[in-house]
Amino acid sequence: MNPFFYRNIGIRGRVVRGLGGLVLLLGAYLCHGAGLSGTLTGAGMFMLFEALIGWCVLRACRIKTPL
Repeated sequence: MNPFFYRNIGIRGRVVRGLGGLVLLLGAYLCHGAGLSGTLTGAGMFMLFEALIGWCVLRACRIKTPL
């Protein structure tokens, strides 16, 4: 795997990203047909991807995050 995708968050960060992704997907479902659902779905899926593999794009770009 590319070094860019090495795990860089712990269990707490993974849980927060997973819950955030689920909230965004719920928001996308509730906004269905409002034109914003595609953006919310994409962001939610990306957050679930981050939680699944234990990786944060901000930390990979050397930006410090609190979790």
